[in-house]
Amino acid sequence: MTDSPTASRIVFIGAGNMASAIFGGMLEGGYPADAIVATSRSQETCDTIGQRYGIRTMQDNLAAVGEADVIVLAVKPQMMRDLCLSLRDSVQSRRPLIISVAAGLDAATLDAWLGGGLAVIRCMPNTPSLVGEGASGLYANDRVSDAERQLATDLLESVGLVEWVEEEAQIEAVTAISGSGPAYFFLFMESLEAAGTALGLSPESARRLALQTAFGAAKMARESEFDPAELRRRVTSPNGTTERAIHTFEEAGLAEIVSRATHACAERARELSSELGRN
Repeated sequence: MTDSPTASRIVFIGAGNMASAIFGGMLEGGYPADAIVATSRSQETCDTIGQRYGIRTMQDNLAAVGEADVIVLAVKPQMMRDLCLSLRDSVQSRRPLIISVAAGLDAATLDAWLGGGLAVIRCMPNTPSLVGEGASGLYANDRVSDAERQLATDLLESVGLVEWVEEEAQIEAVTAISGSGPAYFFLFMESLEAAGTALGLSPESARRLALQTAFGAAKMARESEFDPAELRRRVTSPNGTTERAIHTFEEAGLAEIVSRATHACAERARELSSELGRN
């Protein structure tokens, strides 16, 4: 296989689920396999990833970084400081674009650990990226060029929706809405399934109905010309069954519960960023 001369060489440090989702989406979108490298401390993981995706894999991070145009940092946040310090000299020599998908670490901290003066993009993807339906919030520091922004957009759009924020503090809001958001919907599905079982459905039927209803409602909302509030009004007949259920949610303070939950999530994201940055 020959190298692709026009494609940026992208190196993924870490080859876990999120990294695999991203480079898997890139490959499905036509990005050349010979321009992607992934690293892992496990030779077994390297072998598995290489066979499945047809990309080059390495255990040696320094060797991989030495030929990178873009580095995607995809290791656990607790491992990031030691990793960055180990890569600092090579990164300063090469000066690639840095993209981090690690939660809780701000761009300035990553830049400092890597020696400073780098173009850094912070990304908050979510787990539906694993099935190509992700939602990712991106923030770029002032050293990132327009071309690098577009490259990052193309990279993350391979697994779903991309939304740029202009202030890094807004990444915490992204975390609260889409980063942690899938768990909120899973909880609602779980509760709806349990309610269906309590009303006499079999657990299997209740689960299938709850999941398909969630999927259908999301698909309808995404494809409709109307916003969710209008769609809700259209399915809520006066004095009907849906209206009775909606009133019950409203009386229980659903909107306030959602607001409190998302604010708590954003606050915890800020706390984690502060804690990790002090390490």
